[in-house]
Amino acid sequence: MNATPLPAARLRRLGSALPLDDRILVVGAGEPVPLPEGSDQTYPFRAHADYFYLTGLEAPGAVMAFDPRDGAEAGWVSFVPPVTEGERVWEGRQPWPGTPKEEFARWLEARRGRGVAGLGAPVAGIEPDAATTENVRLHFKHLRRPKDAAEIALLRRGAAATAAGYARLPDLIRPGVTERALQIELEAEFFRAGGTRTGYGTIVGGGPNSAVLHFEPSARPVGAGEFVLVDAGAEIDRYVTDVTRTYVAGRPTAFQRDLYAVVLAAEEKAITRCVVGAEWTAIHLAAAAELLAGLVAMGVMRGRPEALVEQEAHTLFFPHGLGHMVGLGVRDGSGLAPGRSKDPRACLRTLRMDLPLAEGYVVTVEPGLYFIPPLLTDPVRRQRFRDAVNWPLVDQCLHLGGVRIEDNVLVTAAGPEVLTAAIPKTLAG
Repeated sequence: MNATPLPAARLRRLGSALPLDDRILVVGAGEPVPLPEGSDQTYPFRAHADYFYLTGLEAPGAVMAFDPRDGAEAGWVSFVPPVTEGERVWEGRQPWPGTPKEEFARWLEARRGRGVAGLGAPVAGIEPDAATTENVRLHFKHLRRPKDAAEIALLRRGAAATAAGYARLPDLIRPGVTERALQIELEAEFFRAGGTRTGYGTIVGGGPNSAVLHFEPSARPVGAGEFVLVDAGAEIDRYVTDVTRTYVAGRPTAFQRDLYAVVLAAEEKAITRCVVGAEWTAIHLAAAAELLAGLVAMGVMRGRPEALVEQEAHTLFFPHGLGHMVGLGVRDGSGLAPGRSKDPRACLRTLRMDLPLAEGYVVTVEPGLYFIPPLLTDPVRRQRFRDAVNWPLVDQCLHLGGVRIEDNVLVTAAGPEVLTAAIPKTLAG
């Protein structure tokens, strides 16, 4: 029932650092959501990440509460609901470890009149103070960003399971194989290697579908010489691995090899920059400039790469940010550093986070270059960047798709450690 052994140090660290003053904290797990057709079933339950981080439990209706007066560690109380006979008969559910939830009302009554901050899912009957809650939420998110030893161990296991899945792909990617068939084999190997779920909806796109950033695998067969982009990862006890590799079904053309080499070089350089204190925005901008330098060298773009990035021209071919944080969820902890507001520069509008890297952070590094028809056939963009792009060449490549390469990187005092290094980065063929 308690899938993730939680070190007492985690609760003690949070209890000491959260800005509660004399207020209490209530963190809800959430309730099951019924399926809409009235089939007496619910969607698979997932406890709110805030609650799960504190308890390691997937307990519907449970509450984690904290009173700073009782101490940074002893002040935490996990209130869990009873397990009904129906749940035991139909689901085989066992009692949750913790304090019976019926005692929660008495716990609250003893603290009547004190302010309340609320995290996680809303708890019935609790009306948290909005300003206090927002302040505590921002601090809680920031405190969760560095991964502790237990979390890193889970991420390593997830990376190993993910590597097992990707190891199946080179032998399978051939003309005629469907995107769906690749998904099935990849995910089956995740589970065989210890994965408990997929970390998110698996992306497998062949040919032009490889330029659809969140493409859902279809029954479409992969054509000879087409790119095949796979973005997938295993999850273990809610901790997610997020990896992308790009292949070619058959023999790549010189243009495909060059495009892949540009993305790979930008990714590997960006990884080396993932050191303590480095600003994520600076890493992103450097990667964008390197991607555009590659496109200039290939004859796809014209101009000075840094100036093109300032003009937002990189979003024609690299329309997303360099990456995000990963851990207890696929974008766990992303966002802004405390005290920062969103950078207004247009060239940064796609960036998911703006913060200095710190020891224990786990980030994805995932540059990509794509030929996306909705962007590249837009007349407004064509007019705006008429001198920056070799449009006749681009028109010849609109069917090509795209390349993305992504690894998960642990920031350490000794430098970046690539948790997903066991997954090869080579074109098939």
